Formats: sequence, structure tokens, C-alpha cells
Amino acid sequence: MLRSVTPLLPLLRRTLTALLLTVLVLTAFWQAWAWHVRLGTEPGVAGEINGFAYTPFRRDQSPLEKRYPSPEQIAQDLDLLALYTKRIRTYGVTDAPAIYPLAHQRKFEVAMGLWVSADQALSEREIAAGLEMAERYDNITRIVVGNEALLRKEMTVAEMAAYLDRVRDELRRRFPDKNRRPLVSTAEPWHVWLKNPELADHVDFVMIHLLPYHEGIDVARALDYAFGRLEEVQKRFPKLPVVIGEIGWPSRGEVMPNLLGGDERAEASIENAAHFVRGFLSDPRSLFLDYYIMEAFDQPWKVAVEGWAGAHWGVFDADRQPKYSLDGLIVRDVRWQEKAKLATFIGAPLLFALAFALASWNLLGRLWLMGLTQLCVIVLLIGVYLPKDYYLSRGDLVGLIFLILATLMTAAVLLSHGFEFGEVLFKRQWRRRFTPLPPVPPEKAPFVSVHLACYNEPPEMVIATIDSLVAMDYPHFEVIVVDNNTTDEALWKPVEAHCAQLGDRVKFFHLPKWPGFKAGALNFALRQTDPRAEVVGVVDADYVVERDWLARLIPHFLESPLVAVVQAPQAHREYEHSFFQRMCNWEFEGFFRIGMHHRNERNALIQHGTMTLIRRPMLEAVGGWSEWCICEDTELGLRLLERGYEIRYVDHIFGRGLTPSDFAAIKSQRFRWAFGAMQILKAHMPYLLGKKPSQLTFAQRYHFLTGWFAWFGDALHLIFAMGSLFWTLGMIYAPKTFTLPVATLAAPVLGFMAFKSALGPILYRRTMQTKWIDILGASILSVGLSHTIARGVLAGLTHKKGTFVRTPKGWRAKGTFAFFGPIREELGMLIAITASGALLVAQRGWLSLEIQLWVAILALQTIPYLAAVLCQIFAYLPDNTPPETAASTPSPAPHS
Repeated sequence: MLRSVTPLLPLLRRTLTALLLTVLVLTAFWQAWAWHVRLGTEPGVAGEINGFAYTPFRRDQSPLEKRYPSPEQIAQDLDLLALYTKRIRTYGVTDAPAIYPLAHQRKFEVAMGLWVSADQALSEREIAAGLEMAERYDNITRIVVGNEALLRKEMTVAEMAAYLDRVRDELRRRFPDKNRRPLVSTAEPWHVWLKNPELADHVDFVMIHLLPYHEGIDVARALDYAFGRLEEVQKRFPKLPVVIGEIGWPSRGEVMPNLLGGDERAEASIENAAHFVRGFLSDPRSLFLDYYIMEAFDQPWKVAVEGWAGAHWGVFDADRQPKYSLDGLIVRDVRWQEKAKLATFIGAPLLFALAFALASWNLLGRLWLMGLTQLCVIVLLIGVYLPKDYYLSRGDLVGLIFLILATLMTAAVLLSHGFEFGEVLFKRQWRRRFTPLPPVPPEKAPFVSVHLACYNEPPEMVIATIDSLVAMDYPHFEVIVVDNNTTDEALWKPVEAHCAQLGDRVKFFHLPKWPGFKAGALNFALRQTDPRAEVVGVVDADYVVERDWLARLIPHFLESPLVAVVQAPQAHREYEHSFFQRMCNWEFEGFFRIGMHHRNERNALIQHGTMTLIRRPMLEAVGGWSEWCICEDTELGLRLLERGYEIRYVDHIFGRGLTPSDFAAIKSQRFRWAFGAMQILKAHMPYLLGKKPSQLTFAQRYHFLTGWFAWFGDALHLIFAMGSLFWTLGMIYAPKTFTLPVATLAAPVLGFMAFKSALGPILYRRTMQTKWIDILGASILSVGLSHTIARGVLAGLTHKKGTFVRTPKGWRAKGTFAFFGPIREELGMLIAITASGALLVAQRGWLSLEIQLWVAILALQTIPYLAAVLCQIFAYLPDNTPPETAASTPSPAPHS
């Protein structure tokens, strides 16, 4: 019995460890969420609230669109408010007449508003309906004729006085009993009353609005400011009662600068709204005041007429949920527990799977990736909840979808990078780590055919490559040189002549017109290959190989019959003299020192078309090189993996080539790679998704589906940049249609973008023997190629065929304005995004958090375009290596 249980102990221990780590991470995030939303406690409501300003429209209703609440909905509102008060103030009669009989049934005291404005017909209807209601329901104790009509300059003081006198006269006629007669006034901000004191001759009481937010008063002194303005009005009108018709603070909205100037400003937030409203309700001075809290429920429709803050004055949101407690603990988000529970429910199985699957990582590494995963779950969940938390127009919803998609893609890229980051830094031991092997005896060494395809290459460069191949210390091999489609005899004739001097070991072929790009030339070489050849090697025309390349790598084929490819890294020479070429070298190094190890661990290598060795029977069995694809090397590697073969990566430098000559050259190379990657993805998607049979493992599918996430991220960045530019211009020229993205989602997007950008340099520093200046240069180049990669991805997804463009290795002459040619698109995007951001700040100011976050996002959008300009500057200078990093910097050391 004991023997049967013993093998299960490691599995049980692994399961319990994964469970413990999952609970630990989820608990930490729950506590962090609770800490983040907690704002503390302040004195709350001491008793019944004197009254609420009440407008009954719900989330999907608007008087502007003639969509009104039902009597049942109004009844629900009044039943909810009855828990806090028995007094309401309304703003109109004809839009929601059901308020008044329902309020009468529930014994609410009503200050009835009559909406009078420049629309005379509407004003007349309101007055007629209001007088009828007052006559019918004795709980209407006040009538408020107009709301801020003088502030909006919709009528003059004389016109308002005429309305007030007319309503008062009509009430005297209809209500001879003074005790039954409603009192009459109009509602205006405090300063309008002080500016127009003659208005007091036409009212029974003074109704003022005290909204320090609109005046840019900091919340810390807003309460004292409001009481000061109230006292000022009371002194000015000592014979009339002063009623506060509106006092409150919005939970969301623009930052309001102080109207008198200075650094003071008013910020709309849940915290400030709770602080101000609870402070007012608990203040001893409020016990002796007649007031209405502004307002009972959020009114989303007001965004169209009052701006972002106009919709968020309610103590309750548009769904009738309290936005903050009126007593006890104050939190930023009353829905936080609902969100946290859902995030925990979604994240738990994901985190457990990660903790269980990554048992070969150390504890810190597993916690790193689990925490990153849960953070992504939370951010995406917050995005999904935004339509509940905010009142979004149709245009806003489009923008939200855009932002969520950007967040989703950014999170996917971030997690794939995080997995690579974690494996490189936190894995205890690599399972698949191959090294050069000792040479085998000559009689056991298989015959190798090395193929070199060239097109329009400098002859001296190709000859140097051929000479290095001929000098290899290996007993049985041949070299086949294929020059295809080169029309200039001065380029290929010298190579032909040189090959003729090297004997039978070297064969040269010139193909004047040959289809299939490089793949076509390699297929031609395959047909010319010696029948004895068991392995085919491929070298680029600019490489100088080491003498022991074949001797040290061919033995891997003898270790296992499943080995189809043995791949050595690309490396460079003669790059130290130029800072730009140093940038190119170290940017390439990142992939071979980091990405290839990561993929090699699960036999999911990207084969590249130089320093590669392929078992000839397997190459022929899968149909040779694919001439439809301009990245024939990577496509061949994937076909071999689909057959269940093995590809080995030996991280030891056996040859060095030349870096691209300038920025235009590396751009053309990277465009070709991105285009070809999309060709491969489209052609092999059925196999990667399991819709067609293959022997790909789950890990191999993962690497080939996510391996190009970073490039998809570049494509998304271009789309996002164009969309951001369009949206910014919309906010400038059509602000009612295009609003600022909410900080709740903009901030995580900004954080994700910044965090993802930091991972690369950290990995470079930990895995490569170079200086920070090299890491900076490599990072600038990597980012500067983003626009080119994006164009390649989009072109590859939308076009079937591509054009193979060789990567120039020699310096090219430039004209006076040729500097701008390779970067004209990037320069245009840089100028457009920068200008749009500057215009937005000039129009809206810099005080709003949403403005600051959006401008920060725009600034991040410009980084790839700014980096491209820097790359062109560095490439344009013939020798721009910083003095401290001149040619004395050592070449990259071989890794094993």
C-alpha cells in the first residue's frame, strides 16, 4: 500500500503548492483592492436629510430625446428617498407629472419647479400645469419659477419678475387662505441674487445655489466657503427666508480652475463628493438651514448640455445604487467587492494552472507571472464594468471598445513577454540546452552540401564567404553557389571566376531569370546537390563562418534520427565603428540570447535562413523550400515541426555576417519578416488551431501563435495611434460627440504600455554582456522599427503575395533631402500626434486628470516615431560611436 502511494506524493505536493500560491496571490489582490478603495471615515448623517433636488430620468432616458420615466419608476425613487427625507425639490411639471400625485400619496413636501426659459410656449405650459398641480395637491408648499434662467441669460430680470408676479397673483386668487398658499421664488446661484437684488421684491423667499465646485474652490475649504456665501446672502436679504436650492459636489467631471485665478482648483471625485456632502450634513450649522442636496440621482442625459460633471451630482447613481455611504466607511467604488469576487472567480483557475505548470520555476518567478496575470484580469474586468460606472454616449462606447481591444492586446503581449521574462530569469534549470559536440571520426561524418544564394551582392563580400566555407575543417562537403536574377555582370562574373579556381568542391550557377525569390534559388541548389549529401547547410552571402561549424554541429544529427534542423545563432562583424550598426547588432542579439532559448525549451524554434543545417531526406520529404513565402526559412521550420521532427538550437557563434547598412535597409528587412510571418500564420493557422492534423504540441502551438504577439502589438499600436489622433481631433472640433476617455481605463493602458517597455531592457541587462548605452541603442532601434513592422503585418494580412527585397549590406549614397525619405511616414505621425496634443491642451487646459492621462498616452504613442527619427540620425552619421563605447568593446561571447 505504501509503495502505491509513494509515487503520488510529488503530484500531491505540487498540487498543494499550486493551491497555496493561488490563495496567496488572490488574497493579496483582494487586500490591495480593499486598501485602494478605502478612503477612511468621517462624520455622517446625524438625522433626516432636509431635502433632495430630484430629477427622475434614468440611465437610458432623456427629456432631450423625449424618453421619460414611468410612474412605477418614479414610485420606486420616492420609496427609496423616503428612507432619508420627506422633502424634494423638482425642476419641471410637464416632463414627469406623475411625481406630484405619487409624492402626495407618500406625504412628501414638494418644492415644485416650473421650467421657464426663452421658449415662451413651453413656459406657458409649465405655468398652467404647475398651478393646476398646486391646486390639486396640498403637499406642494413652494413653487420655484425657473432654474438659473438669469445665469444662462435666457431672460432678463424684468421678464423673470413678470413671471414671478403673475404666478404669485394667480396663487392669491386661487388660494385666499394664506396658510394654504404655496410660497414663490426663483432659483439662481448666490452671486446672481447679489448682482440683481431687485429680484427680491418679487419673491416670498430667496432660493440660492451653493456649488463651490463650479467656482474652482478646493474641497478642503469649500464648506466654509459655501457657509460664507450663504451668510453674505442672508445679510443682503434680512427680511426674506433664504433656502439653499442646491448644494453638493460631483463624483466625476472636469477639474475646475479657480474663477479668481491662482493655483487652487476643484476636482470631481467620489472622495471629494463624500467629503463635502457628509461634511455639510454633519455640520452643526446645517441643523438650522433649509436646504436640498444636489441631487438625489445622477442624470446621464445632462452630459450633452452641462458637460461631464453634469451627469454626476447624485448621491445615488443612475441605477439607484448609492455612490458613497452617508455614514461609516467611505470607499471609492461601492461595487468593488462585486468586481473583486468576479476577478477572483475568473483568476483562480488561471493562477492554479500557472502555479502547477511552472513547477520548474522558482517561487519568485511563479508569483511574478501569477500576479501579472491577475492584474490583467482585473484591468480587463474594470473595462467591462465601465458602462456601469460611467454614462457613455454612443461615441463613448465606440471609444471604450477601442480602448478595451487595445487593453486586451496589450495584456496579451504583456503576458507573453512576462512568460519569456519569467522563464529566462526564474527558471531553475533548462531541460533542452544543447552545446557543440566533439567532431566524429571522418569515416562516420556524413556528406554535407552547403548552399549559398545571392542576388545583386558585392562580389568581394560573396567571395569572402565562399573562402571561409572552403576553409572549413570537415572531411566531406560541397559548396553550391546560386546567383539568381542579378543582371549586372560586374557583380556575378567575378564570383563565377573565383569559384572556377576552387576546384570541384565548389559549384557556381547563374540564373538570369528565376522565380521563387531565395526559396527558388535554394530549391534549384537542392536539385544540384550531390546524391551522397545527408545534410544541407544554408549560409547568407555576407557570412564568414568558423572552420569548425560543420564538425561541431553535424554530430547532433547522429544523436537522434528525429533531429531535422540544427541551428546556430546569427551574429555580426565589423559593426563596432558605427553606433547605428552597434544598435543593429545588439537588437539582433536580444532574440538569439533570449527568445531562442525560450522557444528551444519546448522545441518551438523559429528557423532562420543562415547558419542552419537541415537533414536532406526530411527537407525533400516536406517538399523543399516554399516559394510562395518570402520567409521560406521560418515556414520550413514550422512544416518540419508539424511532422513531429526536432529542431535544436546551439547557442554558439560559428559565423558572423554584416549588419544592415542603414535604417532604410533594416526597415526593408523587418518589413519582409513581418509580411512573411503573416503569410505563414495565414497558411498554417488550421494546423496551429488543430483544425488540420499535425504533431504540434500545445507548447509549440502557443509559441507560434503568441510569438508574433509583439508584432501584432506594433500593428495595433499603429491602429491605436491613428485612432487616438482621430479621437483627439474630434475632442478639439466636436467636443460634444468625442469626450475624454475615462481615467479608470486610460491609466491602466498607460501603465501597461510603460511596464511592457521596461521588460526588454531589463532582460537585455540580465542576459547579455554589454553596456547600458548598447541596451539603450538596441531598444531605440527595436521601438523605431514598430511602424515598419506594423505596415508589414497589415500588408501580410491583406495581401497574398509579397516582394522579396534583399537587405543592403553596403553604404548607399544619399541626396540632399534623402535623409527624410525613409522616415517620412514616421515624421508625419510624430508631428500630427504632437500637434493634436498641444491643441487639446491649449483648448482644454492641463488641470484635468483625464487630460493629463490622455496627453501621456499620446506622448507614449509618439515614442516609436521619435525613435525612428533618432535611428535615421544615427544611421546618417558615418561614425557616431560614443567615445566610451568605441571599437574596444568586446564582441559578444559565445553562449553554451
